[in-house]
Amino acid sequence: PPPPPYTPAPATDETKVPVKNETARVLEALGHPGPIADTGYFGSYVSNFNRQLRNPNWVFEHLTAENLRREAGEKDPDRSNSAFREDTRIPMLFRARLKDYFKSGYDRGHMAPAADAKRSQGAMDDTFLLTNMCPQVGMGFNRDYWSHFETFTRRLTKSFSDVYVFTGPLYLPKPIPGSPNKYKVEYEVIGSPPNIAVPTHFYKVILVKNAVGKYSAGGFVLPNAVIPDDAPLESFVLPISAIEKAAGLTFFDKVPEIAIPGASAPLCASTLCSL
Repeated sequence: PPPPPYTPAPATDETKVPVKNETARVLEALGHPGPIADTGYFGSYVSNFNRQLRNPNWVFEHLTAENLRREAGEKDPDRSNSAFREDTRIPMLFRARLKDYFKSGYDRGHMAPAADAKRSQGAMDDTFLLTNMCPQVGMGFNRDYWSHFETFTRRLTKSFSDVYVFTGPLYLPKPIPGSPNKYKVEYEVIGSPPNIAVPTHFYKVILVKNAVGKYSAGGFVLPNAVIPDDAPLESFVLPISAIEKAAGLTFFDKVPEIAIPGASAPLCASTLCSL
C-alpha cells in the first residue's frame, strides 16, 4: 500500500537512548525531549518540518517531464481551487498558523512550487500546506526572481531525464559593524505572539541525471530580498558543501558521484544556468 500522507521521522542516533547507565534509564523512562523532525509524504514532495523555527528544514522533489504533466484520468488542476492551510498533524504548540502571516508583510512562499504539482488537484492542494511554506519577500523575490528560478528548475526536465531538488531556508550570520571577525545571526519572527522565523536566505540543491545515467549537481543560495531580474543566476552558485555546513544537512550522500568531490560535473557546466 502507498505510504500514509504523514509519518514521524525515524529516530536519529541521538534519540535512540542506549540503556547503559542509570541516567540513560531515567531519561528513557521520563521521555526524550527531541528534537523531533516531522516528515510528511505528499503527492509531489516530501517535507521535513522544524518545530522550533516553524519552517521546513528541507523539501524534496523528483521532477521528470512526465510527472510535471497531468496524470491520466485526472482533471486539469486549478491553483485557484487550492487554499493555504495549516498542517493539523503538527501539534498546535509547534504549528505554523495562517494568522501568523496575516499583515506580516511577507508572502507564504512555497518550497515545492504549486506549478510542480500539476499531476492532480490533490497533489497541487498539498503544496499549500504551511509545512511547505516559509515567509518570503513578495515583490521582487517570491513573485519575481524566485518564481523565475523555479521555472528554470522545471525547465531542466527538458534536458535531463531526472531532476532531484532539495529546497529550504537558511539563517546566515552577517558581520557585526565595527567588530572585526565577529558575526551574528539575526532574523525577524512573525506572528502575535511571535511564532514563525523569517529566513535570511533560501537554498536549492539540484541533482540532474542525463539519459545515459551521468550526474551533475549544483547549489544555489539566494537572499530573502528583492533581486533584480537581470541578476545572473550563476552569481548565487555556492559549493554544496557550504550549503550543507550552513544548514546542518547532507545532500545526496548515497550518490557516489556527489559524495566524492570532483566526481560529478557542476550543473552550470552541463547546462546554461540562466533565467
